[in-house]
Order: sequence, then C-alpha cells, then structure tokens
Amino acid sequence: MSELKHFLQFKDFTRDEFEYLFERTRIIKERFKSYKKYWPLEDRTLVMIFEKASTRTRLSFEAGMHQLGGSAIYLNTRDSQLGRGEPVEDAGQVISRMSDIVMIRTFEQEIIERFARNSRVPVINGLTNEYHPCQILADIYTYIEHRGSIQGKTVAWIGDSNNMCNTWLQAAEVLDFNVHVSTPPGYEVEPERAGLYGTDHYEAFADPMDAARDADLMTTDVWTSMGYEAENEARMKAFADWQVDEDMMRVAKPDALFMHCLPAHRGEEVSAGVMDSPQSVVWDEAENRLHVQKALMEYLLLGKLDQ
Repeated sequence: MSELKHFLQFKDFTRDEFEYLFERTRIIKERFKSYKKYWPLEDRTLVMIFEKASTRTRLSFEAGMHQLGGSAIYLNTRDSQLGRGEPVEDAGQVISRMSDIVMIRTFEQEIIERFARNSRVPVINGLTNEYHPCQILADIYTYIEHRGSIQGKTVAWIGDSNNMCNTWLQAAEVLDFNVHVSTPPGYEVEPERAGLYGTDHYEAFADPMDAARDADLMTTDVWTSMGYEAENEARMKAFADWQVDEDMMRVAKPDALFMHCLPAHRGEEVSAGVMDSPQSVVWDEAENRLHVQKALMEYLLLGKLDQ
C-alpha cells in the first residue's frame, strides 16, 4: 500500500472505507468462529503504547494481532522513555522503525497527532480525551449485525459529552445517521472539540426523555471518565436525572438496542434492568472490538483485499 494511512479520529476514513471495513469484519469474524486459521499479518509487529490503562483495548488488540499471525508488544509509558520526558516526536521516529503498526491510548489528541506525524507506520487511536474511534467502529458494526444499515437511524446519546459522544457525532456525518444528545447543563457538546463540520446530523435536548423518543439505539457511558475523577462528586449530582432506565427505553423504538462501551456502573448511568435486558447488546459490542480492529489493522497494513 503506497499511501501511509492513520486512524486517529473517525472522520479520517470515508464512507466507502467504512463499508469495506464492516464487510471485512464480517468475513474475519466468520473465519474466527469457524476456527479457520487466517494469518495475513504473519511476521508483522504491533506496538501498543498505554498512558491510560485498559482491559478491553489491550486484550482486543493483543489477541487480534496474534489471531492474524502477528506479534503485539505492550509498552506502558511508565516503563519507557516516553514517561521520562522523551519528546513524542523522537519516540514516533524510533518506535515506527522497529514495528509495523502502532496503537496509542493516551490523554490529549495532540499527543497522538504529533506521534503520527513522525511515524513511518500506521498509527491507531486506542482512545484519547477527545475521541474513541475504535469503540464507535465496534458499536456501529454491532448495530449492523443486529439491525442492518445504520443510515438514517437515530442514536440517542445520554450523559456526558465525552470522547464517545464526540466520535458518535463524527460518525453520524460520515455515515449519514442522526444523533440526539442530552447532557446536564454545563456538560454540553463543544462542536469544535468534537471536530464537527456542521450540525445537520445532531440535535441537542435539555430533557433526556425527549432525546430518547423514537431512538433506534440508546447509548451512554460512565458519568466520570478517566482523568476526571476529581469531579466525581459534582458529576454524581449533576447527572442524577440522566440514567438510562426502563422508562427511557420505553419511549425509544420498541426494538431499540442499548449499548455501553464498558465498564458500566449499574445504578448510575444505566439501570441494572436495562444493562441486563434482552435489548442490551453490550457483550456483542465488547467482543466486536476484537473483530473490527483486526479488519482495521489488516486494511492499514495491506490495503483493500478482494478475498
């Protein structure tokens, strides 16, 4: 593949590229479920750099790379020169000379942008304060698996306008669906931070019940994201009326799905009844991180395949 591509935020890819990725995900997942060996990335090395800890991100990338025949190396910034003040630019130069692809889970988006500008290999955003593109990739694939195309559908985002919310808003513009957002006062979407081109695909609601009305997909996240722990007490009070519960699900469409990127706090952002209901697809959603990321790594390293 001649052109070096990165996946740093959702709008880095076109709709055609996402359609290709969703189809590859289906094929790769099917092979995995049938115990068919598929090693297109044999002898390739993924370096995973973590400034923020994670269960699902590490497991899905590490297992995924092994399942594609490659190797994965885990670096925590505490155990590398990055944590001792080595410039991000220098780290990008060195790490990309010794590996084939890099995944970074860090704080500011600027860190990953600087790394990518100095990398010889594709860089994937495993999460930043601003965006979480791999998670939304998995969420949309999960929706497609259960309900078909997401085009023209309505996603209700209830809670904090965090990196997940920002990425849903970008995805809606690329893939042509709608997002209804309801946040407590003071936690509204910042269009510039979300990287929005326009507002055609999203609408803000003061009342979460209005946002949920006739939604095809209900989704939320923890009230206090990683890095905002000092605000926890204030957030618990501010978000008290923004729990996705049975009443909220009842005003959504009868076949609406519920998603959560996990870990979830039952009794806070979601009721136990919703989290564990038949409408909840959170476990499929978690598993699909593995499969969409395999398709993503394959595409970034090998380009479009016709098999």
